[in-house]
Amino acid sequence: MRPTLSGVDHSLPAPGAPLPALSDELEAELVAFRRDLHMHPELSRQEFRTTAAIKERLEQAGLQPREMPGGTGLVCDIGRPADGPVLALRADIDALPIPDTKTVEYHSTVAGCAHACGHDVHTTVVLGAGLVLAGLEREGKLQRPVRLVFQPAEEVMPGGALDMIKADVLDGVGRILAVHCDPKVEVGRIGLRTGPITSACDRLELSLDGAGGHTARPHLTTDLVMAAAKMATELPAALARRIDPRAGLSVVWGRIDAGHACNVIPQHAELEGTVRCLDLAAWHEAPDLIHEVMDQIAAMYRAKWELTYHRGVPPVVNESTSTELLRDAMTARYGAHAVEDTEQSLGGEDFSWYLEQVPGALARLGVRPMGDAVVRDLHRGDFDADEQAIRVGVELFTAAALID
Repeated sequence: MRPTLSGVDHSLPAPGAPLPALSDELEAELVAFRRDLHMHPELSRQEFRTTAAIKERLEQAGLQPREMPGGTGLVCDIGRPADGPVLALRADIDALPIPDTKTVEYHSTVAGCAHACGHDVHTTVVLGAGLVLAGLEREGKLQRPVRLVFQPAEEVMPGGALDMIKADVLDGVGRILAVHCDPKVEVGRIGLRTGPITSACDRLELSLDGAGGHTARPHLTTDLVMAAAKMATELPAALARRIDPRAGLSVVWGRIDAGHACNVIPQHAELEGTVRCLDLAAWHEAPDLIHEVMDQIAAMYRAKWELTYHRGVPPVVNESTSTELLRDAMTARYGAHAVEDTEQSLGGEDFSWYLEQVPGALARLGVRPMGDAVVRDLHRGDFDADEQAIRVGVELFTAAALID
């Protein structure tokens, strides 16, 4: 029998009226909602069905959600924003271009597309929290306004968060919170960290050009294969000596392409890779530094070069007060043992863009089944979440809304 979270006192301590635990009826509805999303994943900026499903359920609850320009994503206010600083709860709603390889009844029905990062869980958690908070607001028990933010296109750089910000979703917001599924954390627990919790992530596209020729006479050519090889190996090595190693700045190449014949030096070569960085200040310095080092390496081989530097996302930097709010809310619900420290990830998350505008924090939501020794990573076709995490996320957010 699968372990459950039953038997835990979910009520909030005094002062203030205790928040009832998520009802079994609503929990069952939310699990069904999550499974429906899982069966019908939609890629970034194509989340029309997902947006419609969220909107319909919020309207059934008497709320007035508004769609974002472009028809994907929406926001919904609970209470009047004019009544005080708004607490925003953010979810991302897009899926990944990855086949679903699980054998479950809610297997993806869309070929080559799956919720392999848990965004269906994030969406369901914010929806569930919104439904609970809307009920409290009708009873006069919600002391501050809350805004539900359902964001499209998290999985593409620089991310749909920028579109949401341009659409003024942060107007009146005093704090913003989010969760992200973590298969390393057991269900019933969250991981927290003050300061950077994810990393910056950018994309590089480098083109090298020069006079090709016969491999018998490399001195008469621009040896682009050698130039590309040196760029691939020496750029990361040079960066490691040009910036504080604690910044964690790294370049990793994912594609290199040059030439078509063994005895012909090509006229064109290409490299693509990513830049990841743990430190916000170093991330801001990275483009100029990378251009400088590339220029030095290319000059050694008389190669012409052109770099397209795609800015991705900065690190998610959790603000201390917001992090403690999540800690207090989780402790009030499940006890201090339900909160664990988490390390900074090298993954990117466009929630960071919101935190450049307003204070906030992201928690890692445990989704690994209790007692399961197998850890399945994100962005894999066999990823799944223990659905008890939905209850945990909903109660975390509702407690945070009452405590804040």
